[in-house]
Amino acid sequence: MEHTEPRVVDDPEAGRFEITLEGKVVGFADYRRRGSRISFTHTEIDPAYGGRGLGSTLVRGALDASRTAGLSVLPYCPFVRDHIARHPGYLDLVPPDRREGFSLPASAGDSDGEPA
Repeated sequence: MEHTEPRVVDDPEAGRFEITLEGKVVGFADYRRRGSRISFTHTEIDPAYGGRGLGSTLVRGALDASRTAGLSVLPYCPFVRDHIARHPGYLDLVPPDRREGFSLPASAGDSDGEPA
């Protein structure tokens, strides 16, 4: 039986994380890696597979892999940046001195949507 759950894999030679479904690449998150930093630049899901939450699954997998590798994340890609803003458990991956430049809160406690 074919594996039907989405899988997120790193393809360092291509400089991207890929999400596969039933053995087919259906999306990717491009990155540039420099030392202990990874910069996410673009995320794309095949429109034929849209609306299934695959983009979030892809970004979650890429961020989890970045955390495991001990990397700091620079979310230049708006989709990755929005995912971090909506899931403050990933905020610690972005260096504190870079968060304001990405319009991210200074700390996870600052992201509750309440006015300061």
